[in-house]
Amino acid sequence: MALVVGACPLRAMAAGFDITVLGARGGLEDGNLSAYMVHPIGDLRAVLCDAGTVLHGLQVADQHGALDDIPMPANAVETRPGFVLHHAIQAYLVSHAHIDHVAGLVLVSPDDSPKPIYALPSVNRVLSRDLFNGAVWPNMGDRGAPPLLGLYQYQDLVPGHAVALAHTGLRVTAFSLSHGNVESTAFLLQSGSDAMLYIGDTGADAVEHGTRLHALWQAVAPLVRRHRLRGIIIECSYDDSRPDSQLWGHLSPHLLLNELAALQGIAGTPLRGLPVLVAHIKPSLRKGADPVALIPEALRRGNAMGVNFIVPEQGMRLQWHK
Repeated sequence: MALVVGACPLRAMAAGFDITVLGARGGLEDGNLSAYMVHPIGDLRAVLCDAGTVLHGLQVADQHGALDDIPMPANAVETRPGFVLHHAIQAYLVSHAHIDHVAGLVLVSPDDSPKPIYALPSVNRVLSRDLFNGAVWPNMGDRGAPPLLGLYQYQDLVPGHAVALAHTGLRVTAFSLSHGNVESTAFLLQSGSDAMLYIGDTGADAVEHGTRLHALWQAVAPLVRRHRLRGIIIECSYDDSRPDSQLWGHLSPHLLLNELAALQGIAGTPLRGLPVLVAHIKPSLRKGADPVALIPEALRRGNAMGVNFIVPEQGMRLQWHK
């Protein structure tokens, strides 16, 4: 059953985006791995940006009241998290196929509803060849080793080319990122004239010896200048005690600050007040200060730009609008 938004008792359509954090961390903490449910404010047809945690994230979000806006039919046979999974989430956007970004998708697949998986060709290739391959997991996709169950339909994205996301009010443009020796992805989501940016795992240009983030900043700079970019979700995996040579394609606070300063410079306008959700912080098993405390403090100290840094927690719900 599709979610018929026109029949729902929703408030009037508004500009901006509704984001629910299904998974916030960047590894180690199983059950709380990268996954962000996004939909336009007032339109409940959603997409999931990465899917490290799905069902458990929906259950936690429900416990926090973050799913209360989802109208349940009187005759619903599912729990609210089940209904959201089956009828509200219309598609997956997968930045790369590392386990902490797809584990929830794999595990929930036996009881999921049919959906497209939007990703760069290199990412869909890994999903079909190395995960949904009949050996690691039944082939839930429409490519690869038989038997093909066809629950998921792989949709290859072309970098820099905007496409409409089926059964939603969203468009997406993918941009290639460097994540060590793996191609990752940034997704520019647009609803009307509003935009938000979800950035999968990425290293800094200076460390990765590339220009992919620079190219991304050039692409989104016009939206910044027109005050149409409503927010950014970007990783910061390690604190600044970790050497740049051991970041393995990730960011630390000083590198994140440098990249945001680069965006501000290219846009030629201040980023002051822009929401920047600091995703993918990796928990530490060592005694001492927790990276979840160290990283926000380092960003606060270096925040001469005045951006609005937000540390996500599982079950959190945010609205980004003018």
